[in-house]
Amino acid sequence: SIISLYNSPRCAFTTMTTPPSSFQQEPLTPPRPPHSSLKPNQVGQVVLYGVPIVSLVIDHQERLCLAQISNTLLKNYSYNEIHNRRVALGITCVQCTPVQLEILRRAGAMPISSRRCGMITKREAERLCKSFLGENNPPKLPDNFAFDVSHECAWGSRGNFIPARYNSSRAKCIKCSYCSMYFSPNKFIFHSHRTPEAKYTQPDAANFNSWRRHLKLSDKTPPDDLAFAWEDVKAMFNGGSRKRCLPSSHF
Repeated sequence: SIISLYNSPRCAFTTMTTPPSSFQQEPLTPPRPPHSSLKPNQVGQVVLYGVPIVSLVIDHQERLCLAQISNTLLKNYSYNEIHNRRVALGITCVQCTPVQLEILRRAGAMPISSRRCGMITKREAERLCKSFLGENNPPKLPDNFAFDVSHECAWGSRGNFIPARYNSSRAKCIKCSYCSMYFSPNKFIFHSHRTPEAKYTQPDAANFNSWRRHLKLSDKTPPDDLAFAWEDVKAMFNGGSRKRCLPSSHF
């Protein structure tokens, strides 16, 4: 995949190529029409790693059936493994309405006995599948590059996440912008500074992977390539590296 990072004040990068994953994903379906021409509850199909997955337009956005992905591409993994990885990656499911669930049943994505179904975006589905089936190599970034990140746990804090230093789950790769001390990602969300504009938020960071949910880019509207590079970094050292082969039979 190609990471084309913009030459702007926010990030000055050149075009770089990331290493190929162990599974070469087939090209996705042809480009979709713009959101304005997507119709509510419109049924489509997206191909992920050679497996066709039913899509449905919900709130002007094409979403894929997580249950179908779990039963095909990720069928060798348990519900808890998939759920925990999804939460760690910050992927939120949108639940179908009864009408939408019936549409998915008729499209063959869900069994007749199903009572609910969570839907995720195509980009989220690619990230989730890659975290199980791909190599999750770090994105190619300049050695001196750092993500400007922040969190709102307790009084909150801000710092520079340095990918070049992130070589293990406990690596001290974040330099606090206030005190210049270095922290690992899961320790940084427990580190805060009381500034005049800060508001106290009760921390709920209860487990090792929760930093991925709390630590965000300080730029609320980053360019896509910067946001995708951040997602790729967060996917590293995330719940082990157990890999399984792709399913031989399709849904």
